[in-house]
Amino acid sequence: MAAGDGRLTSDELDQRLEQALTARTYGELAKLIADLPASAAAGGLGLAAAAKPKDLIRIDCRSGNAKRDGRWMIPQRIEVRVTSGSVVLDFTQAVITRPVVRIEAEVRSGDLRLITRPGIVVDADEVTVRSGNIRVKSPWQPDVPELLRIEVSGKVGSGNIQARPPYRTFWQWLTRQPRPYELMRA
Repeated sequence: MAAGDGRLTSDELDQRLEQALTARTYGELAKLIADLPASAAAGGLGLAAAAKPKDLIRIDCRSGNAKRDGRWMIPQRIEVRVTSGSVVLDFTQAVITRPVVRIEAEVRSGDLRLITRPGIVVDADEVTVRSGNIRVKSPWQPDVPELLRIEVSGKVGSGNIQARPPYRTFWQWLTRQPRPYELMRA
């Protein structure tokens, strides 16, 4: 996409393609696209150029469950209100269209879970907690640049906000198979 848009010369494209074909880790691949805009970079894969993401998504979950997963476009802001249900925002395959997303959360007695991968940083320092919990576990890998910063603010009553990498299935755990993002670890 970058070459077609005129952001890379044919020599730069040839050089990056050669490096991509010999890359052995996600970190090596990430370095090749780190200087390109987020819409065409890792997470975007061209989909962001075809459709414009929304500026705001509102999720109001009263006693049920809501989930965003697969290839969904990350907006600039997300407002989440959880009364007694559960909301899961899975960022592992989401299309990254901007470097920062702001989540305004109001969790009364339910759960808000953010599923992340290397390159996604969660900052939940602006959340007020009454009797609930906030847990942030980053899936850190060396040489993976920051692709997305998730800034969470708001308040938690007796509920929970949790940010973590995806769990392995029982079979993956039993056979010691790595998570998908761990397959090309340096």
